[in-house]
Amino acid sequence: MHLKVVIEEDEEVGGYVVSCPSFPGCFSQGDTIEEALENIKEAIQACIESLGEDEIKSYLTRPSARIVDVVA
Repeated sequence: MHLKVVIEEDEEVGGYVVSCPSFPGCFSQGDTIEEALENIKEAIQACIESLGEDEIKSYLTRPSARIVDVVA
């Protein structure tokens, strides 16, 4: 299964925070990008295991999130 994740540097505490938009509330963190990516894989697996098959399908068939630049 291929999923997109968002990685953000945590400037207050250090390290990285990572989330999976396909599964709202699915977050993890790590001291390095590599660690954060490994940790989000575990978090995604836990999310999948907590959902029923129909719920998983509904999450995965939602439109993808987009990241766009805006000028404010």
